[in-house]
Amino acid sequence: MAKNQLQVLNALDVAKTQWYHFTAIVIAGMGFFTDAYDLFCISLVTKLLGRIYYHSPGDAKPGTLPPNVSAAVNGVAFCGTLAGQLFFGWLGDKMGRKRVYGMTLMLMVICSLASGLSLGHEAKGVMATLCFFRFWLGFGIGGDYPLSATIMSEYANKKTRGAFIAAVFAMQGFGILTGGIFAIIISASFKAAYPSPTYEIDPVGSTVPQADYVWRIILMFGALPAALTYYWRMKMPETARYTALVAKNAKKAAADMSKVLQVDLEAEQEKVESIQQQGKDFGLFTKQFLRRHGLHLLGTTSTWFLLDIAFYSQNLFQKDIFSAIGWIPAAKTMNALEEVYKIARAQTLIALCSTVPGYWFTVALIDRMGRFAIQLMGFFFMTVFMFALAIPYNHWTHKENRIGFVVMYSLTFFFANFGPNATTFVVPAEIFPARLRSTCHGISAAAGKAGAIVGAFGFLYAAQSQNKANVDKGYPTGIGVKNSLIVLGCVNFLGMLFTFLVPESKGKSLEEMSGENEEEESTSEESRQQARTVPV
Repeated sequence: MAKNQLQVLNALDVAKTQWYHFTAIVIAGMGFFTDAYDLFCISLVTKLLGRIYYHSPGDAKPGTLPPNVSAAVNGVAFCGTLAGQLFFGWLGDKMGRKRVYGMTLMLMVICSLASGLSLGHEAKGVMATLCFFRFWLGFGIGGDYPLSATIMSEYANKKTRGAFIAAVFAMQGFGILTGGIFAIIISASFKAAYPSPTYEIDPVGSTVPQADYVWRIILMFGALPAALTYYWRMKMPETARYTALVAKNAKKAAADMSKVLQVDLEAEQEKVESIQQQGKDFGLFTKQFLRRHGLHLLGTTSTWFLLDIAFYSQNLFQKDIFSAIGWIPAAKTMNALEEVYKIARAQTLIALCSTVPGYWFTVALIDRMGRFAIQLMGFFFMTVFMFALAIPYNHWTHKENRIGFVVMYSLTFFFANFGPNATTFVVPAEIFPARLRSTCHGISAAAGKAGAIVGAFGFLYAAQSQNKANVDKGYPTGIGVKNSLIVLGCVNFLGMLFTFLVPESKGKSLEEMSGENEEEESTSEESRQQARTVPV
């Protein structure tokens, strides 16, 4: 341990894996469960909303949301998340992790319920209120990113810290699966209770009035698991690193962690004061921060931004994949509830096959392979598979080659999750000083969400056909799917290059990475060694 390391922080670093570690994973992970549940379910709900509120009499196909409405319903939550990441990240360093943590959860619970209670029967009123509540839902979800990552990193021991933070993030996988399974159950129940003909037989009768309850119930259910963990979030003590290093209250830090670890710990107030006197309390907008952590922050923001461009662009190809395997027939051959059921089933299977396993591969291997190796490997394989899909794209469009396309597509997103999608969340919670940890994680996450907006919406327009006759209704011409895939391959390659700015934190304490507890004279050489970006 560093010469100036506090006993309470050292006790956390060397603690064996205990029950409180697992309770912290579940309590912190429920925000991500709600996040994934909500983002997953909205893609099922948008199809149903189009049938209910945008049906055009005499049209050969069921109603769909206009491009601007679809972008608003899906994109407003991203905008809220970006704002929430910046605001609550900053607030977590100012007020403390625990005090802010309950706010984000209650905001998620209230807005999940309110989303399902969107007012009115007219399209305009329902969409306006749905967008309003989804923005604030995103705002709450955004706050959960920096706070959950920071709390888990500050509670964990240094040996398995990466796995614990990755496990919090991997709760998204359970959110995705629960969303799909719940949507299957609700749509199947309503379909059995209210049978209806297909759209081509009876356009109006294919969407029963009770279908309006289906999307509301699906959206509202996401609030339940988050609400159940509120009590436990409020019972969690403030992290010792915040209490000792930011609030400068060694006595309270020692008392809180004595209860958690069930050992006697010394307060060491004089050590806290000596750390304070070393003048290492520089702020975010200072030359000292720029010199010490400027490249690290550039690395975490750029890699998360580039990763999310590629990751959220997956929505472009899902409809091709589902129809290719024959999981989803043409919309006009189904009624509204049947369409929800079949999309939910297809998305659940895709999640089971590629998304969820990738998360847990990361959890299992991150403290053995290291963050740097997993992130570099993930970006490398994403680049390879994107180019393998793009260059012979016409080959994949033939019916006999479609299964190969699905396998390549699944591997791309397996290596996103067993790669940068997990590590970009883990690393910013480990490499910055305690007083700026939540803020810097929030900035990194917000850069990622900006990439998600580019990926989900920029490429939705870019991937439109160059031939006006083949463009989706309401969209201008674009550069086509093949060229979009080539661009995404280049984005992944850039992500691989920017990974070299990110330091390896495997097996090191948080104070080693940030240099907070070192003596002044030994700081310069040691911190240069610790800030190496490529592990040796």
